[in-house]
This record gives sequence, structure tokens and C-alpha cells, in this order.
Amino acid sequence: MTLEITVDETGDPEFAAMIEAIVDEPAARRGHPFDPVPLHLKAVDTEGRLAGGLTAHSVQRWLFVKLLGVPEEQRGSGIGRKLLAKAEEIARQRGHVGVYLDTFEFQAPRFYESLGYEECGRLPAHGGAPQRIWFAKTFDLAGGVQAQCD
Repeated sequence: MTLEITVDETGDPEFAAMIEAIVDEPAARRGHPFDPVPLHLKAVDTEGRLAGGLTAHSVQRWLFVKLLGVPEEQRGSGIGRKLLAKAEEIARQRGHVGVYLDTFEFQAPRFYESLGYEECGRLPAHGGAPQRIWFAKTFDLAGGVQAQCD
């Protein structure tokens, strides 16, 4: 078989949907459809200005936090904590088993650890690229929180 591999410079959503279907169909047959559900949380101050936000999606009963952003001048004020707490609350309401996310070594690993997230993976620093660290928090399905990454 001869193949031609090209780069899709347009980010064509139809192409992405086709690839998602290729991955999802066998998973669905095994009882584990992907069916991603997006979650976007926006923090706005009393004057209507953006004070931070979180983007995530749910797949396989896990919430993946893709981005959590708070402007530098607002950091340390509790906005990130509140956004993440709201995301966890929604994840529990959706019947999820936990939340996972990643950060770089120069960003917020201590922040996530302070909130009960446990490291569960790491890409090494290499060739000038910084370490990327994955964290997870699992929920005690009886109502509490249980952090495990075994």
C-alpha cells in the first residue's frame, strides 16, 4: 500500500470528527464510548472584566482540565482555587471518578499538590523543553476525596 501523508493546516473539524469516529466506534462497541462533554468556566469581576477561566472536557467518567488561567496580577487571590473547586463539583455531579490535568515544572505543580492532586506522570526536561507533569485527584465515590495515582 502506498500512502501520502499530508498536514491539515486548516484544522478542519470534519476531518477531526472522522478521526474521532475511528477511535470511538471500537470503544463504544466495548461499552466505553468517548462522547466528550465540554466544560468552560469563566470568572468575571464586579466590573465585568475577565478574572480567569477554565476549559475542560469529560471522557470516560474523568474530567480533563485542559487550561486553567488567571491573569498574573490576580494570582494568589483564590480565583484558580475557586475555578478548580467548581470544576470538581461539576465532575462529581456528572458521576465522574476524578479530575486530571497537566502543568509544566515552571508553572503550578505546587498549587495542584496543595489542592490534593497527586503526580501520576511526567515527561522529562529534554533539549531545552521543560518537564511536563500530570496530576490526578480521584473522588471517593461515597462523597469524600481520595487522591491516588497508582
